[in-house]
Amino acid sequence: MQDNATEVTAAGIARLAGVGRAAVSNWRRRHADFPKPVGGTETSPSFALAEVEAWLRKQGKLAEVPLRERVWQQLAGHPEGPVTALVHAGCVLLLIHERPTVWLEVSAGSDERLAAMLPGALDQVLGPRFGALHGRGVHTAKAAGGSSTVNAPLSVNPDAPAHTQVPAQTPAAVNTPPAVNTPPVAHNAPAHTTPVVHTPTGPQLLPSAPLLRGAAELAAELGARQTFEFLLGRHLDANPRQYTLTPAELARLMADLAGPARTVLDPACGTGALLRAVDTHPDQELYAQDSAPDLAALTALRLALGARATVRGAVGDTLRGDAYPELRADAVLCHPPFNERNWGHDELAYDPRWEYGFPARTESELAWVQHALARLAEAGTAVLLMPPAAASRRSGRRIRADLLRRGALRAVVALPVGAAPPYNIPLHVWVLRRPDRTPAAPEVLLADTGRFAGEARGGPDWQAVRDAVLDAWRAFDRTGRLAERPGLARSVPVIELLDDDVDLAPARHLPPPAVADGAEQLAAVRERLGATLRLTADLTPPPADPVPPARWPLTTVGELARGGALVLRTGGNGGHARVPVLTDHDVLAGTAPSGTLPESDEEAVLTEPGDVVVPVLGGGSVARVIDDATGGAALGRSLVLLRPDPAALDPWFLAGFLRGTANNRQASSYASTATRLDVRRLQLPRLPLDEQRRYGARFRALDEFERTLRQASRLGEQLVRGMYDGLTDGTVAPD
Repeated sequence: MQDNATEVTAAGIARLAGVGRAAVSNWRRRHADFPKPVGGTETSPSFALAEVEAWLRKQGKLAEVPLRERVWQQLAGHPEGPVTALVHAGCVLLLIHERPTVWLEVSAGSDERLAAMLPGALDQVLGPRFGALHGRGVHTAKAAGGSSTVNAPLSVNPDAPAHTQVPAQTPAAVNTPPAVNTPPVAHNAPAHTTPVVHTPTGPQLLPSAPLLRGAAELAAELGARQTFEFLLGRHLDANPRQYTLTPAELARLMADLAGPARTVLDPACGTGALLRAVDTHPDQELYAQDSAPDLAALTALRLALGARATVRGAVGDTLRGDAYPELRADAVLCHPPFNERNWGHDELAYDPRWEYGFPARTESELAWVQHALARLAEAGTAVLLMPPAAASRRSGRRIRADLLRRGALRAVVALPVGAAPPYNIPLHVWVLRRPDRTPAAPEVLLADTGRFAGEARGGPDWQAVRDAVLDAWRAFDRTGRLAERPGLARSVPVIELLDDDVDLAPARHLPPPAVADGAEQLAAVRERLGATLRLTADLTPPPADPVPPARWPLTTVGELARGGALVLRTGGNGGHARVPVLTDHDVLAGTAPSGTLPESDEEAVLTEPGDVVVPVLGGGSVARVIDDATGGAALGRSLVLLRPDPAALDPWFLAGFLRGTANNRQASSYASTATRLDVRRLQLPRLPLDEQRRYGARFRALDEFERTLRQASRLGEQLVRGMYDGLTDGTVAPD
C-alpha cells in the first residue's frame, strides 16, 4: 500500500516505457482504464507509480521496470520530497555498508515491521558514526562532562570498528574562560545545536519502506556507495537550478593545488564535491560545515560511505557560527557563496578572524578568505574559488594589499569561461598560505588559462588547464619565482601590485603570447582559408533543373523501430566521468564531444560509427552521423540515437531525410517557450537500399560542405583577429 505513496509524472512514465510524452498523453485519452491522477496540477498531474507499472504491464508496454529507474521514481516521487528520501536511503545504505546482517534481520517481514525496527538498527550505525549527539528528532544535546548545548559533529573512520568510535568533543564542550578584553563574537559560539544527521522515526520511515527495499536491492548489484552516488547524482542533475555545484574536474584541480594534507576543512561544503576530490587515507581528518541542513546531511552520508578518512561534519552558518573555532587545518578548500550581502557584516565587526582588515558589506568573499586563513595551521594552504570581481573591486583593495604584503596570497589563477557556474564569466582560483615568515623578496603567481576554453558549453580542456596550472604552481612553489610564460603565467613582485587599485586580475599583468599571430602565422592562416574556400566551391551541389516533388510511399521512425530496421535510444543521466559526452550543443555546432554527465554507475548509451543522433529540443533540423572519431562517446541528454540495420537502412540516407524542414515541422510539438521533436514521428521514404545509398552519397557531400563552411568561418575569424592584434602590437605593418 505504501508504494502507492510514490508518485510519477507523465515524463517519468515516458521514461519507464521508453516513449515520448506525447504517447503518454495519447494513452490517457484513448484508454479509459489508464490510472487517474493522484496529485500534481491540472496541467502537470502525477500518478501512483504502482498503478502505472501495473497498467503498463497489463498493456504489454512494460515487461519489467528497470531496477534503477524504479528506485529513482520512488525517490523522486516520495511524499516528503526527494531530499528527505535521499537522507533516508543514505542512512539505510550506511547500515547495509556497515552491518549488512542487521539490515537482513530488520527488513524481513512487512513494511510496518521494517519501519518499527529500523530506527533502533540505525542507531547502531549513526550513533558511533555521527557521535552520540546525533539524536532522533532532537535539536539539543549535552556535551560529555558539561551541561552546554553544542553542535553535533559527525565522526567517521571507516577503517576502525564501529564500537570503538566516539563522538568528537567540540570546543564548546570544554570549560575554557573567555579571553581578557575580548568582546563576545558570534563565531566563538557553537553554530547551532541541530545535529548533522537525525535517526528517522518509525512513522517517518514508513512511506520510505519501498524505496529502502529497492535501494538495498540496487546496493546488492552496485554496492552501497555507488547506489548513493547514483541517486544523489540523478537528483542533482534533475534540479540544476537548486544547487551551485563544483564540477569534479575543478574540484580535483583545487585539491591538487592544496597538496597532501592530514586535516582538510571545507567550511561551505555544499554537496561535498571538494572533499570527495581529496585523496584520502585512514590517518586523515576531513571537516565539513554547511548552513543548509539538507546539504550537510547529504555530504555527511556521502563521505561516510566513500572516504577512507575520519570525517566530521556540522550544520551552521560558518561565518556567524563556526563549528570548529579551534581547528588549525593543513588545507582549506572552499567554494563560497558569491555576492552575499547578508553574511554577518554588522554582527562580526570585532571578529578576530579579520586579521587582514574588516571586509566591506559587498566583500563577502574576502570574509571567507580570512576565515580560511584563520583555520589554517602555519604554512597550511587554502584554495578558494572566487568571482573575478574580488580581484579588482576598489572596496577590497586594502585587504588585498595586506594579503600581498604579508605573503598570505600566493597565486591567482584565471580559469577559462565555462569552468564552473556562473558559466559566462572566467572565475578565479586563489591559493593562500598561512605565513610562517615574511619572504625576503615576495612575489605572487598570476596565471590565465583562458586560452583553453571550449568552443561549446561543454567546458574547457581540463587536461590542458591542469597541466598548465599545476606545472606553473609547483615550479613557483619550489623557488618562489617563475620564469615568464608569455600569455600564460608569471610571478610578479608584490611591490608592482601595491598601487592605488591593487588589481590582481592576471590578464592585466601577463605579457602577450609569443609571436604566434605574427605576419608569418597570418600568412599560413590566409593560405588555409584560401584552400578551404576553394574546397567549398568544389563541394557545392551542381545546378539542376527544377522537378516536381516526389510522391514516395512513406514510413516513420517509430514503424522502423518496431520492425527492427533500427534501434532507438535516448540520452542518459549518468555515466563514467572519464567518458566524453556528446551534447546537443556539440551536434548543433558540429564539434567534438565536450560534455560531462554526473558520475554514477548508471549505464550510459555509447555511440557507434554509423549511428544517427538527433537533438529533440530547439526546433532545429539537425541530424549527425557518428564517425570513427566520435564513436564511443556517451549520449547526452536531449538527444535521441538511431542505430540503423546496415542491411535495411543507409545511415546517411536516414540522416538526410530526417533533416527536411517539412519533416521536422510535422513531427514537432510546441510549448510556451520551447519546441520538442518527437523523433518517432519523423518520416522517410520507402526506397530500395541501392537508391538509399545514392541519396546518402549526396547527403554526405552536403555534410562535408557544411563542415567546410564552418571551418572557413573559424579561419576567417582567426585571420581578422590576428590582423587586428598584429597591427596594434606592431608585428604587422600597415602596408
